[in-house]
Amino acid sequence: MSERRAKIERRRELKKKREANRGVVAKGRVQAPLARKRPSPRWMLYLIFASLGIGFLTIFINYLGVLPGGASNWYLLVGIVLLAVGFYTATKYR
Repeated sequence: MSERRAKIERRRELKKKREANRGVVAKGRVQAPLARKRPSPRWMLYLIFASLGIGFLTIFINYLGVLPGGASNWYLLVGIVLLAVGFYTATKYR
């Protein structure tokens, strides 16, 4: 019976340690909520639209063959990278 009691005590101690790591304080009090993240700077919105727009235009103009050197895979790569930068920045916008 004492082994069972020791196991129960160990479980209680582990539970208390886990609660302390999560921010729960003894006697049921909870730690204050964390500060909210600040909104994104204004220039980030401009970066999103600029990179998406320039990337789209680069790909579109490449297919028209207007760019120097004619249609090239490098222009496509630049356009796709700019689109990727725009989408990545958009996912980080708050």
